[in-house]
Amino acid sequence: MKIYEVTKALENWAPPVLQESYDNSGLICGDAGWEFRKAIICLDCLEAVVDEAVRDNANLIIAHHPIVFSGIKKLTGSSYIERTLIKAVKHDIAIYALHTNLDHVISGVSFEMATRLGLSDIRILREKSGQLLKLTTFVPAAYQELVRTRLFEAGAGNIGKYDSCSFNAPGSGTFRAGLGANPFVGEIGELHTEEEVRLEVIVAEWKKTAVTKALLESHPYEEVAHDWTRLENSNQQTGSGVIGMLSEPVGHNELLKRIKSVFGGTVRHTIPLKNPIRSVALCGGSGSFLISDAIYAGADVYLTADLKYHQFFDADGKLMLVDIGHFESEQFTMDLILRFLQQNFANFAARLTSVNTNPISYL
Repeated sequence: MKIYEVTKALENWAPPVLQESYDNSGLICGDAGWEFRKAIICLDCLEAVVDEAVRDNANLIIAHHPIVFSGIKKLTGSSYIERTLIKAVKHDIAIYALHTNLDHVISGVSFEMATRLGLSDIRILREKSGQLLKLTTFVPAAYQELVRTRLFEAGAGNIGKYDSCSFNAPGSGTFRAGLGANPFVGEIGELHTEEEVRLEVIVAEWKKTAVTKALLESHPYEEVAHDWTRLENSNQQTGSGVIGMLSEPVGHNELLKRIKSVFGGTVRHTIPLKNPIRSVALCGGSGSFLISDAIYAGADVYLTADLKYHQFFDADGKLMLVDIGHFESEQFTMDLILRFLQQNFANFAARLTSVNTNPISYL
């Protein structure tokens, strides 16, 4: 198996198009065409992780955070970033990162946090908009089921928790084949009328290429009439943070103890307001930008990391803010990635790093 087969699966799960503009997810160094041997999965790729990969004969490191965010003009070993890259290149080890794109899928980082905390009815807190397209095409009535099925198989027709969604309306299409054409129906030079079905499906932007290919390969016409429309609708499967419900309402002290038990570290929080607590919003990593969304969604508690002193005031007597630390909020991302790869590849050679990459220690 080649490394690109691994990264392709990861990108089908967490499409790079979903990453933030400042991010640098994807293959950081190495050759995607190398034969894959073994992967080490970590939150941050450091020199010690590369050393670990060398000892384990692994040639792929899959990290949540990119080791490189901005441009590098020199590789002199003057920083931990440069030393890590030099060592990886020297030993032919590829480094791949999936960061904010994994944050933005419903089954991603925040979802894993919510699951660990025992939440149900989990949904995206701030849905992404501008990520959806609508495909409209016209298919001979006898071929509508075939084309529709192929489009669904390529990833079209998903709306929220529903799949195989389409709109179909019968009508009549006309055309005249010119010289050199090879019409599926009708005769060259003669106006032809065909009973057709107007078929419309919703498609996530990153699936456009695969869906177009499926359309052209399954449609019987020589020239396939179709068009794409960009939608402003939000995508219920992508966005920032999540919100869910506790299976049973709990008191704030019990919830804080559960949070400490699950995530460890140091738990900072504002004054508890609602008792018992029913709904909890979460965002892995730095999630202060979602405080207003959590309030608007009616969350009793918002759990995230990297809150500054003055941002705790933004709770404004409307919910309890809880900060558990950046590493602590994302630590289970490693398990999430490993589980995904093991479910999608038989006998996949990979393990979690044994290196503690958390730069923060606590008394």
